[in-house]
Amino acid sequence: MFKYLVVFFILSIKLQAQDSLFLKVHFLYGSKPQKAYKKTQSKWFGGKLGGHVGIELDSNKILNFIPKGKFHIVAHKKSRHSTYTTHDFEDFYSIMGGNWQENKKLIITIPISQKQKEHFLCIQNNYLAQTPYDYAFLGIRCGAAAHDILGQLGILKHFSYRGTIFKVFYPKRVRKKLLKKAQKQGWQIQKQEGTKERKWERD
Repeated sequence: MFKYLVVFFILSIKLQAQDSLFLKVHFLYGSKPQKAYKKTQSKWFGGKLGGHVGIELDSNKILNFIPKGKFHIVAHKKSRHSTYTTHDFEDFYSIMGGNWQENKKLIITIPISQKQKEHFLCIQNNYLAQTPYDYAFLGIRCGAAAHDILGQLGILKHFSYRGTIFKVFYPKRVRKKLLKKAQKQGWQIQKQEGTKERKWERD
């Protein structure tokens, strides 16, 4: 009897471990310098409609989509000036500039299944090996790229390539959808306000 209880206990731990899987979606808010600090605070790409977003599965390894090479206004199919890469926490939150500790942040922790984890790892490996699309103003940027992955995992509604471009024009679109879903599902939300030397975008 004791033997069977031990086996049952071990299986229970394994099942709990499988159920305790999470993705963390990281958001760096867009911003611009306050008038009084224009000389000490730098301008950021996109200003208050900018910011950055990435997805973390492994600890301190945030997958995100960035430009590489000349910035394209319209996406190029053959000449892709883009790359998927990974950053640690500090590098991710300082990618636009400034002190990472003083930048406005939001982290949404999403429970996932083992199947979703394996799917994410497959996507991550493929996208790191070869970028799937160009980085362009009229094309895919970080918000659309994150939505693309979350859509493939079934966390958000999956759009076509063109649908992703037009419906997810900047990171705030993804953030608002995830915040609404997180509040409904009871997902963990962590937020840190940014320095008062900058004007930060709001949710």
